[in-house]
Amino acid sequence: MIELCPYQLISPVSAGESADLLAGKSKEDGLRRIQALLADWLRMENVVVLTAAGCSVGAGGRLMTGPSVNNLECLVLEAVESCPLTDEAKAVIAWKKTNHFGSGNFEEWLGYVFNASSLSSSNKSPIKAVYWKDDVLLTATGEKELRRLIEKAIFAECALELDRGELSGANTAGESSGHIPFLAKLIARDATLGRTHLFTLNYDTLFEQAMEELGIQYFDGFSGKANSRFDPAVYGLDVYYPGDVAEGRVRRFDKFLQFYKLHGSIHWRMDEADRFRAQHQDLAFAQAYRAAEPKGKAAMLVSAEFDTIESFGILPTCQKFTQTLDMPYAHLFRLFHARLNQPQTFLIVAGYGFGDDHVTRIIETALMNPSLVMLIVEPNPSAPIIERVKRYQSLGQRAFVLSERVEAGRGCSYKLATFADFAQNVMPDVKWLDDYKRLRAFEDQLKKAKDGPVEA
Repeated sequence: MIELCPYQLISPVSAGESADLLAGKSKEDGLRRIQALLADWLRMENVVVLTAAGCSVGAGGRLMTGPSVNNLECLVLEAVESCPLTDEAKAVIAWKKTNHFGSGNFEEWLGYVFNASSLSSSNKSPIKAVYWKDDVLLTATGEKELRRLIEKAIFAECALELDRGELSGANTAGESSGHIPFLAKLIARDATLGRTHLFTLNYDTLFEQAMEELGIQYFDGFSGKANSRFDPAVYGLDVYYPGDVAEGRVRRFDKFLQFYKLHGSIHWRMDEADRFRAQHQDLAFAQAYRAAEPKGKAAMLVSAEFDTIESFGILPTCQKFTQTLDMPYAHLFRLFHARLNQPQTFLIVAGYGFGDDHVTRIIETALMNPSLVMLIVEPNPSAPIIERVKRYQSLGQRAFVLSERVEAGRGCSYKLATFADFAQNVMPDVKWLDDYKRLRAFEDQLKKAKDGPVEA
């Protein structure tokens, strides 16, 4: 009996309809079909990638919905609730925990909290306190305290670290978060084509860590090294070999891409002159936080070490669209819009559930670009995005969804068509990544031989 392809590729057949391009194909034939299409699409002049929270799950990232063990709302509020808070602040959290707790409207509630804080925190504001439902009066002090703890908790949950044993073979389980193979295969495109443009909505620095591990050069909108400042002019630059190295000809550096963090990053901060600066820090302290129980997390949130955490990025509130109108976000979103409207564009969307209207509207507008092809990687074939894409397909034969094929009576495994699975097993292989892994493993062996056995 032939083992059928475990993936389905939902593709437009005619306006408003969809079909599976992999239906009836064997596992091997189906995978070859996907990889052939990807290889063709990746040869398009303008390749754009949009990633979101789902891409960080393999490295311990949190989602806005789902089981409490991985739900950002549940994890943040349970930790903050265990901190020394005023009775009023606790009552505000208690109200949320009795009203759709963990069901996906965390952003709306955060919007109310942050709005109330903004109304009363300024010295110029005539508002002293805000009444919440059930006659809960939250003063400016309580609001500021609650907001600050929530910011620190979100930071700690997003301060993820890449498993650096993935390249050297120290990760014996062979697991991958997907970032290293994804980037390695992405930058293996023909150097004569346009540069890849990688956009992310995540605060974490997993892509930056992966690029450093692979020796990939990138511009992220900041110039300088010790205390980088935001300078959008860097996006107009590129990296080349000098002529005297490349036999008198200037040649492009292969391992390079343009990188954009649309909602900011945990390594961004504001200086005294209200200018954005970027400075990476050691994130090891957050590993213990994510492994702790709520009371342990609360103790860390109020510790001196966590006081060094500063405000960062556009936090997940219902005011995200308004904040994108400020710099530098306005510039980044303008570039996202411009990239999607270039000729011969291939857009990969991974880990994004189309929940941010200000982002989704840009994508929907770009579908009017007659030469745009979009591939959405979505593990759940029952996700609402599937129906949305069927509507997109009425705009042209250019919207595709890669998902798991689920047999009748069975549920989604969430192991296929994830970001990690797509990067490792679906994208076409590149030889240099295997060679690079062997080199790193050899370097580790030499280091261990040099260090010698540890004496008791």
